Amino acid sequence: MTRFWHPQSNMALTDGNEVVFVRGEGCRLWDRDGNSYLDATAGLWYCNVGHGRTSIADAIRDQAARLAACSCFDVYASDRTVELADRVAAMAPVDGGRVFFTSGGSESVDTAAKVSRRYWSAVGADEKKVIISRQGAYHGLNAYGTSLAGIPANREGFGELVRETSVIPAFEPEALETEIDRLQGSAAAFIAEPVLGAGGVHPPPPGYLREVARICRERDILFALDEVITGFGRLGTMFAAQRYEIRPDILIVAKGLTSGYQPLSAVVFSESVAEPFWRDGVAWLRHGYTFSGHATACSAGLANLDILEREGLVSRVAELEDEFAAVIGALAERPGISEVRTVGLLAGVQVSEEAIERDPAFADRVVAEAREAGVITRKLAGEALHISPPFVIDGGELECISSTLGNAIERVGRGALGSGVAPQR
Repeated sequence: MTRFWHPQSNMALTDGNEVVFVRGEGCRLWDRDGNSYLDATAGLWYCNVGHGRTSIADAIRDQAARLAACSCFDVYASDRTVELADRVAAMAPVDGGRVFFTSGGSESVDTAAKVSRRYWSAVGADEKKVIISRQGAYHGLNAYGTSLAGIPANREGFGELVRETSVIPAFEPEALETEIDRLQGSAAAFIAEPVLGAGGVHPPPPGYLREVARICRERDILFALDEVITGFGRLGTMFAAQRYEIRPDILIVAKGLTSGYQPLSAVVFSESVAEPFWRDGVAWLRHGYTFSGHATACSAGLANLDILEREGLVSRVAELEDEFAAVIGALAERPGISEVRTVGLLAGVQVSEEAIERDPAFADRVVAEAREAGVITRKLAGEALHISPPFVIDGGELECISSTLGNAIERVGRGALGSGVAPQR
């Protein structure tokens, strides 16, 4: 029996079936039994620069030996914390950015939501409290993220956590206008992933993000862009906001900030949102975490950004995008797959309704078959398979992911779609 309670896992199925990794290099992982796997998901969307980067490990070691951490409450900070904040603020497409560090994307969503409400209170609009999100959205699993979830399964069994939240259809700008009107002045902010990630990898329709940004601006609510997945190059620009030509009031980043080498996330607030908290006489923000601005984590972030810039990895994503779309898109021809949605180095391979009707476990079986053959993927909401490889992936590895998944889909499909009888494992 395992003593480790795995996050986001059915422990009845996980216990006794753990895959325990011991090493990683580039796009590959090795388990304790010596098996090698292509990591088609870059961990949980995060390992942008690839596994086994000794320069980041060296930065972590050197920083931990010099100053592992210090309190960042009150007037205190580490030199590396200040340096990374300046660097992220200069990179981010946010006007006059101020950077608040946390340890993960869920904490950053919580921070963005709380600051949104506290901002309106500070400027005398206490009635503006409701945060609007979208169907299919994933904004982490803290209390706010769970309450904002547009994936119903992530809310089941918890009851009401944060009351002042609202969920609207994903890609209908008019639904945002209607909801703001319905709330009669109580809307504080609208939060959106540029690409719905855990909801199945759904890129936005042309012009959608610019339109909702306009609505937020004209209706006087804050626009928070959740770039936990897309930030730091995943779409071929440093931030999705640049690809889609928008400037949010609040930018949430995490995974690619350190490529997973240390737990670190950030929220970049615009100067106008931060201004009341910089002004004398306004109550200060009573919010933060023990490890906000952690010195060693920030050193990992700086080393990771050095690699992204030195090796031109964001441009490499842009160059790979068409090849990625063609190679992974070919999976749409496999039995049981209805479509493949891609943007940048993100893909959702959609299992068809027919396949799900015949075998509700179709996607789970494909994930298991692919893992047996040495490729790691996972099932997303809506029965889509997740692909988001490290930026260092090459053409041969892309072909391996596609062919391995294709073979797994064929094997599962023969049972589910051929005989009409679900295969047994």
